[in-house]
Amino acid sequence: MTVPATRQRVPGADGVEVAVHRWGAPGDRPPVYLQHGFVADTRLNWVGTGVLAALLSAGREVVGVDARGHGRSDKPHDPGAYGELRMADDLRRVADALGHDSFDLAGFSMGATVALLTAAADRRVRRLVVCGAGAALVEPWGAERHRVLMAGLAAAFEAADVADVRDPVTAPYRRLADALAADRRALAAHARAVHTRHADLAAVTAPTLVLAGDADPLAARPEVLAAAIPRARVVVVPGDHATALRAPAFAAALVGHLEEDR
Repeated sequence: MTVPATRQRVPGADGVEVAVHRWGAPGDRPPVYLQHGFVADTRLNWVGTGVLAALLSAGREVVGVDARGHGRSDKPHDPGAYGELRMADDLRRVADALGHDSFDLAGFSMGATVALLTAAADRRVRRLVVCGAGAALVEPWGAERHRVLMAGLAAAFEAADVADVRDPVTAPYRRLADALAADRRALAAHARAVHTRHADLAAVTAPTLVLAGDADPLAARPEVLAAAIPRARVVVVPGDHATALRAPAFAAALVGHLEEDR
């Protein structure tokens, strides 16, 4: 059983507070920051999948950040409060508040974009793992595909009943939101935000692992993303966007990359 987390809240630039979950003790390596995907939270993506346990077994201090609108963080209903750039700024402010002058960072899906934006702007990121993302983050068609997806998700979250959501792509997100008793108005606000997803990937200096499921349509052709990031490599594990995180090979690859310099 994973040890309980200690928790605190850190305000963003606009006063929106994010929940921070901490495990383990400081050691001879920097802490590992974890940023989850859309609709999910730290518990679902990192605790329930066994990734946290693998990191703790490796002796790492771990910091999980619930993105604004998610988990135990504040959930404003104004789209202006959202977007991955704001989430990346929140993450940097968490590192400021905790006094960490170096940290490793792993992000999944939405969190992968947040992680890339953070690593491109903050030299404190020592090693980076980008999960559940692929060519769509760098190829021109990806931005339009993302815009269409987010518009569909906003509509799915705003529907009065899950039975009204007929789109097979967005319906699973709505079902997940309902299962988590998530604030659907906050999730719709994030979906309707103006998203600046493209980080200056050439500015990423941290050795990077692009980690993708072999059946994940949202992480198709991860080698294209890796080619755009200096010092990046790819590992593909079994699973789709929902199941790859639970594959034993996923946690092994993530931890292995962060431990390579030992």
